Amino acid sequence: MRILYIHQFFATRESSLGLIRSYEFARRWTAEGHELTVITSSSRLPDEFDKRLLCEGVIDGIRVRSVRVRYSNYMGYARRMWSFALFTIGATFLAVTSGKHDVVFATSTPLTVGIPGWVASALTRTPFVFEVRDLWPEAAIQMGALKRNGLLARAAKHLERFLYRHAKHVIALSPGMADGVLAEGVPPERVHMVPNSSDLDLFYPAPKDHGFLASLGVPEDAFVVGYAGAIGPSNAVEAQVPEAARALHERGRDDIVFVIAGDGKCLPKLKELTDGLPNVRLVGSLPKKDVPVLTRSADVLMTLFADVPILATNSPNKFFDGLASGRPMIVNSNGWTRALVEEHDCGVYVPAGDGVALADALEKLASDRDRLEEMGRNARRLAEERFSRDDLADQVLAVLEDAAGSR
Repeated sequence: MRILYIHQFFATRESSLGLIRSYEFARRWTAEGHELTVITSSSRLPDEFDKRLLCEGVIDGIRVRSVRVRYSNYMGYARRMWSFALFTIGATFLAVTSGKHDVVFATSTPLTVGIPGWVASALTRTPFVFEVRDLWPEAAIQMGALKRNGLLARAAKHLERFLYRHAKHVIALSPGMADGVLAEGVPPERVHMVPNSSDLDLFYPAPKDHGFLASLGVPEDAFVVGYAGAIGPSNAVEAQVPEAARALHERGRDDIVFVIAGDGKCLPKLKELTDGLPNVRLVGSLPKKDVPVLTRSADVLMTLFADVPILATNSPNKFFDGLASGRPMIVNSNGWTRALVEEHDCGVYVPAGDGVALADALEKLASDRDRLEEMGRNARRLAEERFSRDDLADQVLAVLEDAAGSR
């Protein structure tokens, strides 16, 4: 099958972005004999893709066509919108000049990535499948990037409904996202929930890397609380970790140490609020391939979000990485991740923004190593049974094959 795959932020394991779903699926499908053409931006690709406005190359057997478009987590909302617009224009040209395909598969975010997908589909009379990684524009509205009754929000809502209506199938990454798609009137038989995945070959239970911890000045007997991911407004790490660290420090529990890896717009604030605290280590960005060093060196791992209702529908990569690593997960989103950790006894929930509650939960976990190990085993079992990347790649491929067969 010939698949045209459009994703603005296509990234490999060498990237520090962490959003490798498209790459992991594409390389598996390529290995199975399918022909993949990926349309993306140069923002997360090797330097050779940044030398020209439009570039083409091959990554692990995958044909990659890119548009030179800048993007950074430090950008304000206006600059991000401009980046999205530039990519839409360039990607539309690349998509319609990429040759014949059996299916066009566009994956958000942003929502505008669906435009080149639909145009290529319409001009070549090829079935179109759209994947929803965030419920736009509602997520942008609730995060304050768009005004609910503003022109851009209304235009984005029309675009959302247009893409759903013209897609042969819509793939959603969580039950909440699927509900959001269904609420727009999409027939249930066209909506498929395929969440983010656990890379079981990359993340797995292993002893702590004491060399890594020693390089950070973390004592060998410390109880390590890990986080690896974006540090932006939607994560609100700065709204919870500093308060928790300070509470633990005041209780004399400097043996509980936070190790935070990542970058983003809120990192300067996080640095300011944790300055002088002996139980916090900020290690900067790590390429995806190096993140397992952190996850296996932690006793527990955190998946944190701001206290914004729409974020409860998220399908966070870091959560599935943590499960695969066989570590208990601390989640602060009152959505399906909370339901998963409580139903499968593989972690705990604490309310978003409540640092004292986080400190209390960590003290309790640190006091019961047997319980911690049991939760870790449950986490790995859940990753293997429900969220294997191989299994979920097959599920998405089946949706694409069904669409392609409808021509």
